[in-house]
Amino acid sequence: MSKPSFCEDGAADAPADGSTEALICSAFAYTDQTNAGLDVFYLLFAAAMVFFMQAGFAMLCAGSVRQKNVKNIMLKNILDACGGALGFWSVGYAFAYGGQDDTRKGFIGNQDFFLAGMTDGADLIGWFFQFAFAATAATIVAGTVAERCKFEAYLCYSLMLTGFVYPVVVHSIWSTSGFLSAFNGDPAFGCGMHDFAGSGVVHMTGGITALIAAKILGPRIGRFYDADGNELPEPHDFPPHSVALQVLGTFILWVGWYGFNPGSPLGISPA
Repeated sequence: MSKPSFCEDGAADAPADGSTEALICSAFAYTDQTNAGLDVFYLLFAAAMVFFMQAGFAMLCAGSVRQKNVKNIMLKNILDACGGALGFWSVGYAFAYGGQDDTRKGFIGNQDFFLAGMTDGADLIGWFFQFAFAATAATIVAGTVAERCKFEAYLCYSLMLTGFVYPVVVHSIWSTSGFLSAFNGDPAFGCGMHDFAGSGVVHMTGGITALIAAKILGPRIGRFYDADGNELPEPHDFPPHSVALQVLGTFILWVGWYGFNPGSPLGISPA
């Protein structure tokens, strides 16, 4: 049932207090408030599930590396969450969504640095949901560079990806000011690019970054070459040390997807 015209703000035929029409308008106002609160809570719940995927990545990576490197990969997953939060809080969100305007197009956003001016709970929960996506993009690379990257370099990478690289991609596709955005008043090619839950924005960005990192770092020492750079007659296998952790991580990621995709509409109310 749609809201009657006399309940709209500024309606010329606004009902008098105490009338049946006024009661009807009060019921619709209450429903609108309930739907808004439901959407905010649903987004918080979905964001928590997406962030919980960090535990899944950690378990999957820990089970896939040699036992001596488990502590190393665990700390890198923590760096993704902590370093990624700093990068996305300080400048990443501003570059991604700051100063949105569907009447113009730009390379990156230019407002809301350090979340300045964002005091509404719904806006802050929206930031948390977007941060969980950014952290996911960053963590994709952790498994690729496992056992062959220093902490300092990985922290710099995590800050750079969540603070600049990922936000530029987000702004281009999901911001109303993005040059590829379907939400712009003049979308690219008449339709813009649609990416419902980040198959390109999140996963392709993380995947391409991982590919570049793997190319730069090369294989693990002792896999194809010895410590002196001499090629081995046969590649040396590095079997995973815990299938149980691999399976546990897979199931945690599986559960996390139920926040990733269903949460992408950013609400659950009929509106």
